[in-house]
Amino acid sequence: MNSKVKLLTLASLTLTVSSLTVGTVVALAKLTNQSKLFINGIGEVRVGMTVSQAAKAAGTKLIGDSPNNSCYYVKPQNEPKNLLFMVTKGRISRVDVRQNTEITTLKGAKIGDTEAQIKSLYPGQIKVTPHKYVQGGHYLTFIPKDRTNQNYRVVFETDGKRVTQFRSGKLPEVEFVEGCS
Repeated sequence: MNSKVKLLTLASLTLTVSSLTVGTVVALAKLTNQSKLFINGIGEVRVGMTVSQAAKAAGTKLIGDSPNNSCYYVKPQNEPKNLLFMVTKGRISRVDVRQNTEITTLKGAKIGDTEAQIKSLYPGQIKVTPHKYVQGGHYLTFIPKDRTNQNYRVVFETDGKRVTQFRSGKLPEVEFVEGCS
């Protein structure tokens, strides 16, 4: 064998081993309080998955309301607490984070952050509107610039000063003020 063939064999063997390692890591990724919320999901769970696909991706059973055609919620059986998935037309359409100060967005935004902190994390991409039920409160809506994400949002609810809860997902569900009500 010449040295080029040996090098090529070694390179493809290394690549194969790397791929196996990555595959194993992804398969073991479980939804935790350290999972990051992003515009169309959290951790390995994506908007558009069925509940069973989402449970598999989350590495935990998803429990909650009994399925119906219009809208219902499921949540991880154990951890993370106060994390909910809205299901519409049989698929995950939105992720809600309530009373969980550990889960953050990819940029680090979380419950308890000030309105100013949210605006500084997403400069020029936050639309501020009045909260429907909390006097002085706001909805700080992150609107992506990337065309491929135009149908997604992250909505931070505030009491006028700090984030009280937040959610991400697809339009129109992500903007449903009363969830499935």
